[in-house]
Amino acid sequence: MAKQFTAANFEKEVLQASGPVLVDFWATWCMPCKMQGPAIDRLSEEGYNVGKLNVDEEGELAARYHVMNIPTLILFKDGKEVDRMVGVQSKDVLTQKLDACK
Repeated sequence: MAKQFTAANFEKEVLQASGPVLVDFWATWCMPCKMQGPAIDRLSEEGYNVGKLNVDEEGELAARYHVMNIPTLILFKDGKEVDRMVGVQSKDVLTQKLDACK
């Protein structure tokens, strides 16, 4: 199961993390987000630093990163956004992006 990012842990878990972190901005009512979820969970199980951020519960963080559509996946490295994908992405695409960012 992937991590759950919140305002309480975002600084430590994402911005201060060593190595790349992929954040899936999603909502429970979003069908494409539900399609994206299993790939995020599998990446987590494989040891990648990935997690989900519920935009309904963490609207301030979603606004800070200008998330207008979901799912939006943002790849962070050294506390900075290095890549952004909007819409459902395959696990293979996400794996390639995470590996390239190491």
